[in-house]
Amino acid sequence: MEKYQVLKQYFGYTSFKEGQEELVDSILAGWDVLGIMPTGAGKSICYQVPALCMGGITIVVSPLISLMMDQVKALNQAGVHAAYINSSLTENQIAKALQNATMGQYKIIYVAPERLETERFLYFALNADISMVTIDEAHCISQWGQDFRPSYLKILQFIDRLPVRPIVSAFTATATTVVRKDILEILCLQNPKVLVTGFDRENLFFEVRTGKNKDDQLLHYLQNHLEESGIIYCATRKNVEKVCEFLESRGLPVTRYHAGLSPQERKENQEDFIYDRKPIVVATNAFGMGIDKSNVRYVVHYNMPQSLENYYQEAGRAGRDGMSAECVILYSPQDVHINKYLIENRGENSELTEEQAELVLKNDRERLWAMAGYCKTNYCLREYILRYFGTSRWQDISGKYCGNCSVCVNASERQEYDTYGYKDFWDEYDAYESNGYTGVVYDEKKDIVYFGAKYEKMGAGRGIGPNIGGGKGAGKQSAYGTGVYGESAVNKRGAGSETFSVEQLTEKQQELFKQLKALRLRIAKAVSLPPYMIFTDKTLLEMSVKCPTNKQEMLQISGVGENKYQRYGEDFEEVILQHL
Repeated sequence: MEKYQVLKQYFGYTSFKEGQEELVDSILAGWDVLGIMPTGAGKSICYQVPALCMGGITIVVSPLISLMMDQVKALNQAGVHAAYINSSLTENQIAKALQNATMGQYKIIYVAPERLETERFLYFALNADISMVTIDEAHCISQWGQDFRPSYLKILQFIDRLPVRPIVSAFTATATTVVRKDILEILCLQNPKVLVTGFDRENLFFEVRTGKNKDDQLLHYLQNHLEESGIIYCATRKNVEKVCEFLESRGLPVTRYHAGLSPQERKENQEDFIYDRKPIVVATNAFGMGIDKSNVRYVVHYNMPQSLENYYQEAGRAGRDGMSAECVILYSPQDVHINKYLIENRGENSELTEEQAELVLKNDRERLWAMAGYCKTNYCLREYILRYFGTSRWQDISGKYCGNCSVCVNASERQEYDTYGYKDFWDEYDAYESNGYTGVVYDEKKDIVYFGAKYEKMGAGRGIGPNIGGGKGAGKQSAYGTGVYGESAVNKRGAGSETFSVEQLTEKQQELFKQLKALRLRIAKAVSLPPYMIFTDKTLLEMSVKCPTNKQEMLQISGVGENKYQRYGEDFEEVILQHL
């Protein structure tokens, strides 16, 4: 089946997002690929489309059970036969799934990395036609990554044991330059196509708020977003309980999620959030992986997260439908101390050697200092994130404002960027980071972050708090280099994208949008699926504007494929006709 036919029939899209088609074409041409794409950019399409175009089976190595289950459920809704193999299944269920796969029932199989070593799965793989092995969350393979998993190091051994080497594709949302290098080298990707799409999520507004009373700030924020769904992240279980109880006492529809709850309670609370029964969830970072809820309009961090990798991944759960969303951190210096304590007292990991554990601890500390720098900077928050990940919005940042972060919106109220010091800091940061060392230091007494590989000898170094140093107007800027391994960078919107917002709708269109959402909720309850798996808000908004009343018109709506039309299309047409 041809790629555009697959894209439309199963996923309901007529065009690819930025970077997707280039990666799909590379895979179909038989190349290994590495795709670095932000959360919500559509990484799964990049391997799912070619998997359905090629003969044989695609194995997707994925780290979390919830992520696999969500992906497989969505694929089955789209009309794709897929399965997962992990510890949530009994041995009999695994045997049945592998038997079905051997008989050609599944095109895509998700598997936990630990399962690759088991005798049963290995026997299946050695006797099956494996066309591609995809590594999702590929940063887990690097000791420099924020989620290093030693089990990922066994993936290459698995690939090497296969009778015919399949195409190998790897994807991640959060990879600095050194992590990318690790992924390429450890997986031994052969002449890979490396593509880094723009890390910039243009629809997200970034903000850092400071102040003593976080509860009042949070309550005020939520009262201005009562009709919207959002996630509030806390650093500890204790804070989750405290914040959830506080919001409940103020009458807000909120639930909670953390590892201290029973599995059944976590499941019920997660479903309350996904099904919009309680559109606000307060959670630790244990929540969110594999949750593809498209209508999350805000992510608030009650406490600063431990790294920019974690933050960008968690914040990226907002606005996955491409519509405007907000990402807010409620910062206080105490957050740094809490996270430092959590990092240094999280217990031993039996999978790590002593040397690996020491390196992970060192890296985690430095990532924490870089995160604190984000919360303290008075420069463009978007540019801070992009440069941390080895890219940039502008080559020359002089006088540039993104216009969509709290710093740039308030730029007129502060002094001009100290462009020399800002760029100088990041150039030196890159030099050290590319060698696996960031040299970021946090001065706890002054609540200021500094850069310097030899902090004790360099003194203050270059602060990235209120006074970055370097002098105004000093030096001419040179172009900021981002390329490694001949990778291509994509920094433009995908072709054919059309986004509507509720604010743009007429009063009559808004009424239709409400009716379509109500129908979606009734269907979702009837078939026990999250509403966004029926159709996303973005799809319903387009229906509200274009009012399709037959199959041909309905299939022109983004997100409506053949399979979903057969299941739900006529019900939505009926509501639209009644409205008209």
